[in-house]
Formats: sequence, structure tokens, C-alpha cells
Amino acid sequence: MSTEPDATWLASRLTQHTARGIALEVSALIRSGTLAVGTRMPTVRDLAFTLGVSPGTISEAWSELKRQKIVSGRGRGGAWVSGDSATPRPARMGSVAHFGADVLDLSLAIPDAGLLPPLRAALAHAADAEKLNSYERTPILPALRQAVLPHWPYAPDAFLATNGGYNAVYSVLHATVLPGSCVAIEDPTAMRLLDIIEDLGAELLPIGCDAEGPLPDQLAASLARRPAALIFQPRTHSVTGRHVSARRLQELAAVLAGSETLVIEDDGVGDVSIHPPISLGTTIPERVVHIRSFSKSLGPDLRIAVLSAPDKVIRQIQSYRSFSSGWTSRLLQAATAWLLEDAATTQSVADARRIYAERRRSFLSHLAEHGIAMPETDGLCIWIPVESEQYALVTLAAHGIAVLPGSKCSLRPTEHVRLATAVLAQGHERVAAAVARAARRGD
Repeated sequence: MSTEPDATWLASRLTQHTARGIALEVSALIRSGTLAVGTRMPTVRDLAFTLGVSPGTISEAWSELKRQKIVSGRGRGGAWVSGDSATPRPARMGSVAHFGADVLDLSLAIPDAGLLPPLRAALAHAADAEKLNSYERTPILPALRQAVLPHWPYAPDAFLATNGGYNAVYSVLHATVLPGSCVAIEDPTAMRLLDIIEDLGAELLPIGCDAEGPLPDQLAASLARRPAALIFQPRTHSVTGRHVSARRLQELAAVLAGSETLVIEDDGVGDVSIHPPISLGTTIPERVVHIRSFSKSLGPDLRIAVLSAPDKVIRQIQSYRSFSSGWTSRLLQAATAWLLEDAATTQSVADARRIYAERRRSFLSHLAEHGIAMPETDGLCIWIPVESEQYALVTLAAHGIAVLPGSKCSLRPTEHVRLATAVLAQGHERVAAAVARAARRGD
């Protein structure tokens, strides 16, 4: 078959005339291989005329196929088949590379497994968890609520345990934001947050940031679009490592005061941050969802995060979760509660926090010796400006070092790489020298 089927050929294979029906039938043609990857689709106007529907109907169908990542393209260039699976795929996270044993992989900002607390005693305790094996959909175990409440940055209406931080964000967005809505988000940000919002079919509104956090004037400008939600990371930013200042938090609260935008605060770094938790919940608790993940401090296989929100929002999330698991494992909730109140675990987390800070400072010191001076930040990685992102990636690869392209974390053009420092226990001088060469294209 030609790689450019005309409108008549495609229309003859479509029996439905709604946007959803057209999208379903075209996706079936793609999955079956009738429309192969690389096939250029007829123009919106031609197909609409041949089918006897409005161009808007075809555009809506194409938008759905683009959301599923099986059709790409826009504008005068037209659309083409870019994938053969109707299952949505995370564009950024799905393209993260896996490297061999001979590569120093500093691309993922993950905790050092050797610094995580042991789980054996916590899991043994969890075997006696309250209501274990009950089908009752308990939002959060009383023991876990009791463990997190003293360290929460404000007094919320209600808590909910979720299956990790990103699961919390995913659930909140799908429960409260309609496809096609706008979502404001700081730029740069975690690539998985961008994937989640795009999967929802929402429009992303990037908010620029400085060393103190999201810029109030850009947030104010975005509110003219009436975004359904704002997502930002107040405690420690997972990409840049910056911390929202108390002054900036007040400025953001003032900008948001007259809006109806739901504020989603993502505390993904959690308790290995050097900063205490902060939240807009102290000023606008009726519109704040605050999420804290325990993956970085206690371990990713616990799959636990806790969120706080108004009662109404909690009910919306619980209703959405009823279509799947319905509740988070009581075993894991009970284990997390035990760890949060265990003195030895508290010391282990404090030790990890100190070691991560030492590794970060050591690497920044070596970078400075090579002429790249950067401010001290927090978190598990650093955000390094480079003259050319592509040149930096290739140069570091030649030295056996993998980092994350900054473009995966940004909606705007950027020349940065993200380098994980938490797992960089040694070799700081070698890596810093390679980064310095990679950052300056002319060297």
C-alpha cells in the first residue's frame, strides 16, 4: 500500500462519524498494520469532506490519537503514524536509556541503596497491621496518620496513603482535572510529571523559576488561562535542587488568592532534604494537595506516599481509585509507620541526608576547581548549564558517563544536563573534569 493513502481510501474503511469513533477505527487500522508506521495521513480538510463531517471532528480524532502517541504532527506538515500501539507511553520516561556495567550511570536521581534503612523489623511488625486482609477501603491507617501528622507543614482536613509519589500525582490529576484543561507547572520540572500531564490530555503551561522558586509574575499571567491545577515542588526541587523561600511562598499565595486553581505540592525528595517541609496549606488549605513521598528516605519498594487535601478532594481521589486497587497495602503502610517512629531509622535517614550533602558539596567543589562555579543546592542531583546539551552528552558518553538531557525536564529550549550526585560515592575529581570539558564546547 502507498505510504500516503488518499482520503477516499481511508474514508471507505471508516463506518463511524464521531470523533471518538473515527479515532477508534483508525487506531484499529494502525494496530493491524493496515496503516504502517510512517504513513502520512490525509489532510483534515480532505478527510472531513469525504466523510461528510466537520474538520473539527477530524481534528478532535487526531488529537486523541496524538494523545495515545500513535499519530504525530501538526499544522501544514500534516499528521503521520508514529506508533503501532494504542497504549499511551510516557514519552520522556519511556525513552530513558539503560546502560552497561562499564558506564557510570548518573542519569537517574535515585537514593543510594546502601544508605536506605533495613526493612526486616518493619515488615515483621506490619504482619500484625490493623484490619490486615480486609477489603475495607481505608484511606490511611491510623498508625501512619499518627506518624506523619507531627511533621506535616500544616493542619489539613484529611490524609490519604498512595502507592508512591507519582501515583499520588497521577490519581489527583485524573480525579480532579478534565482532559483538555490547562495545568500550570514550574519549568524545568521532573520529566515524569510532564509525562503524567500529557497522558491526561491537559495543556501544559510552563512557569519560569529563579533561585527562590516559581516566578510570581509568570504564575499571574498563567492564571488568565484559568488552569485547573498548579504543580510545584516547594521543599526541594527534584531537578534543580532549589528551595522555595518563605518570601516567595507568600508571594505565590498572594497571586493565587483570587483564583480557583487547585495547588498540588510535590515533596518527592522528602525527608532526605536538608530543609523542613513547607506548604501553601498554611494560607490556602482549602485548595492545597500536599504530597510527600518516602521512596528517597525509606526505600522505593515500600511504594508509599502520603497526601493531605480537603475532604472533598480526598473523596474524589478515592472514587477514582475505586476503579483499580481502591486502597494502599496495609502491610506497607504499617511498615512505613513503624519506620517513621523508629529511632534507629530516624538516625539512618539523618546519616543519609548528611552523606548526600557531603557528596554534593564535594562534587561542586571539584567543579569549581575546573572553572564551573555553581551555587550550593539540595537534593539528589545538580542541574548543570552547558553550551550545547548534545555536545555535553556525547562528550560525557565518550568518558563512560551517562547523565540526563535537560530537555527531558523542560518545556522550553534549554542547554542543561542533570547529574545525579547521591550515588556518586567516589571519583568526584574524574567526573568533574569530564563535566567541565563537556560543558564548554570550545575546550
